[in-house]
Amino acid sequence: MTRLVALALALCLTVSAQVPLPAQEPPRPRNVILITLDGARHQEIFTGLDAGIVRAGLKEKETLERSALYKRYWAGSAEDRREKVMPFFWGEWVKRHGSIAGNRALGSRVVVTNRHRFSYPGYAEILTGAARPRIASNDNKRYEFPTLLDVLMRRLSLSQTQVAAFGSWETFNWIVSNRDDAFTINAGYEAFDSKDPEMRQLSRAQFETQTPWDTVRNDMYTFRLALAHLRTARPRALYLALGETDDWAHDERYDRVIQTLERTDGWFRELWTWLQSDEQYRDNTAILVTVDHGRGRSPKIWGRHGEHVEGADETWAAFIGPDWPRRGEWSGGPVIGANQFAATLAKAVGIDLQQDIPEAAPPIAELWTR
Repeated sequence: MTRLVALALALCLTVSAQVPLPAQEPPRPRNVILITLDGARHQEIFTGLDAGIVRAGLKEKETLERSALYKRYWAGSAEDRREKVMPFFWGEWVKRHGSIAGNRALGSRVVVTNRHRFSYPGYAEILTGAARPRIASNDNKRYEFPTLLDVLMRRLSLSQTQVAAFGSWETFNWIVSNRDDAFTINAGYEAFDSKDPEMRQLSRAQFETQTPWDTVRNDMYTFRLALAHLRTARPRALYLALGETDDWAHDERYDRVIQTLERTDGWFRELWTWLQSDEQYRDNTAILVTVDHGRGRSPKIWGRHGEHVEGADETWAAFIGPDWPRRGEWSGGPVIGANQFAATLAKAVGIDLQQDIPEAAPPIAELWTR
């Protein structure tokens, strides 16, 4: 019997050696999407409607309980209030697919490391991985510092359409790259030349529905153009820079800020639904959502920011991605700097950003642990 078993085993080994193993498919290359909501305070993100700000803005004889904002967005707990404003963000993205840092009530802190605490320096820090003291204004000026998008385009050998930035504020034409015409950029009231009829129609419509601000178009056009570009050009790296949360805050229209956050949450749902329906992007895209600066803490200065505004350095960041196992809210842990976001997204696609930008801060190591 022993000899028969040995012969049978030898025969099986011979046959199995002749049967080729099924070929393993190479892993799909990751995609990255960076989304910024200009100046969106961590207070609204984590606790929803601020009754103090609503009360401070009431007209004579108005009461808080009868105000439209209170009726629409108020709830007894911070968790319920924030989900009234951004139900998809909290119920789907943060709960099931990602995590969020910056809730100071839980000891989690995210900050900008530049001292200016306004937009251009904040975006430059996010995109280049370092605070840039020379960038001290919001002027339409290009600087020599390479950005994350520049590095990804070169290191991944991507075409001009495979890297794209869409922004509501016109200054993104200068912020997102250190070169002219490096990749697809569309920002502010800017026509977009495309063979796609939907994009041509959107491009025309933005000039017919102007905002109160000369250099910032409606976020709706920025989002729609970016989504149409995703569908047609299929970029590996996309930056979506929305701006109305900041401009309505400067105008002290708290109602519009809250409404903009709710509308943006609907766009997040639409974006995610499309990404998950597409083979290239489904469960294969790292998404980082954050802001360029914070704002004042109190009802008197909630709309302001800048170097001398207390709280304007306080921000937040959400991380949705296939390689980031954390879920829900961060509690405690080291302070996260906005200068870490560029290297974090670069690592998601297998690139060490510090090889190209040595002064860039390292990735957020805790993202890759539970």
